[in-house]
Amino acid sequence: MARIRVLRSVAGADFEWHAGQEVDLPGDEAAKWADGVRAELVRTAPVETPESPARAERTARRPARRKPAASGE
Repeated sequence: MARIRVLRSVAGADFEWHAGQEVDLPGDEAAKWADGVRAELVRTAPVETPESPARAERTARRPARRKPAASGE
């Protein structure tokens, strides 16, 4: 079963749904209705969000190498 949220009220011979109402339907039937105009799929699993924003990792900078001294001068 999948859950949809009705976006526009709709009625048929043996059903009546109002805008904002959530309805459980078999998966293939829910996919037909959830076209973004008549209804949308409702996520049942909680969305995972990070506890804090990710920061870019930094590496330690190496000190610059010294140029070798010129020999014989």
